[in-house]
Amino acid sequence: MTAEEFVNQAVEVWARPEPPAAREPTGFFTDTTLCIGCKACEVACKQWNQLPGDGFTWTGNSYDNTVALSATTWRHVAFVEQMDGSNHAPRWLMMSDVCKHCVQAPCEEACPTGSLIYNEFGNVYVQQDICNGCAYCVAACPFGVIDRNHEDGKAHKCTLCYDRQKDGMTPACAKACPTQSIQFGTVSELRERARRRVEELHARGETDAYLYGAERAGEYSELNSFFLLKDKPGVYNLPEAPRRPLARLKTNYAASFAAAVGLAIVSALCFGKRGR
Repeated sequence: MTAEEFVNQAVEVWARPEPPAAREPTGFFTDTTLCIGCKACEVACKQWNQLPGDGFTWTGNSYDNTVALSATTWRHVAFVEQMDGSNHAPRWLMMSDVCKHCVQAPCEEACPTGSLIYNEFGNVYVQQDICNGCAYCVAACPFGVIDRNHEDGKAHKCTLCYDRQKDGMTPACAKACPTQSIQFGTVSELRERARRRVEELHARGETDAYLYGAERAGEYSELNSFFLLKDKPGVYNLPEAPRRPLARLKTNYAASFAAAVGLAIVSALCFGKRGR
């Protein structure tokens, strides 16, 4: 077996092809310029999905007490207060964060049991009866979305209200949003709507507005839950360049194989000289 054949075979073992969606994928478009930080989405998500309450401890981090997404918080409203050192009022940046339902999701690729799948709506979904709590998906997600629950030891995250979608209903968070900051629909329609919104903001002089995750970026796929932002991704606790481990798997296997061959050659030379 050649080195190339070995690497290709190794990649095939781990890389499960993405199953085609039965219909056009659905997702979220979150326009942060419309978010008022009311947390209606957080409350609606917890109420509909019967998630336990959390975030009751005063963090001192503005009005943000839930801090981050977790196994029991599937929607998180981030508050960013920007001060310029003058007497002017601070600029508030608010964003309702959620699972990105990536087109090529690292969590789904890393799952060894097949618990993580793409459902018929093209959303990344965790099958709780199959999850073994290994947390490979937790380590693979570059957004810190998926988390393991300490009560049942299994991975949990946003389901994009799978049960509501099956009944033709809008996800609870988007339904509860009073400003339409969170918009739900088919991804192609949302992307077109998002591009028109950016053009509108640019025409009004807000040239710092742009879309995050609406298009493929380097090794990372498009996001089916994407955002309109007005500052760098890091300000919103989003990675500038998210990493997808499987995209580097072939290179890593090739490097490991080359290192093993090199060590074998060095060992053979050393033992050969000793034998003489």
